[in-house]
Amino acid sequence: MPRGNKGVVPGNRPIVLIGPMAVGKSAIGQELAKRLDVTFIDTDVLIVDAHGSIASIFASRGEHAFREIEARTVASAVEQADNTPTVISLGGGAVLDSGTQQVLARCTVVYLECDEGTVASRIARNSVRPLLAGDAMARWATLFATRKPVYERLADLVLDVRHGSINELGHRLEVALREYAAAKQEVEK
Repeated sequence: MPRGNKGVVPGNRPIVLIGPMAVGKSAIGQELAKRLDVTFIDTDVLIVDAHGSIASIFASRGEHAFREIEARTVASAVEQADNTPTVISLGGGAVLDSGTQQVLARCTVVYLECDEGTVASRIARNSVRPLLAGDAMARWATLFATRKPVYERLADLVLDVRHGSINELGHRLEVALREYAAAKQEVEK
């Protein structure tokens, strides 16, 4: 199929990337959106634009308030993207909200699968993540262990991001989405 074919996703559903912190959801999402010639939305960026830094929200209002803001932001982004193959990147913990899980049923959900080694250098370079205060890798591993079953349950597709450049991963995801769309269309016939 030629690039820019907006019919890549069955029913023109939003494509939502989920996975742990620092896995590359934003970078891979931007690459995928470029390849498909569609809009890219990063819900963390929307939150920062509307409410200030995530770290400051955590510090001044707490995690519960942040999760409420995040759930509303995700719901709004998915609603605005409804019936389009918009690529949406979610924060690592966004999937824990039951309302967000229900909203994701209207999307094609891609879980970016990784391990500690995949994200260790990125986490070491980025010390502003409020949930990783203290021993960042130990905190990441604990959060990931809790969230991994949710990621797996929600996913329509899984992309292993342990190896490959952003460009290569974007290409692999584009191919996987096209195959998924073709298989889904075949089933619907």
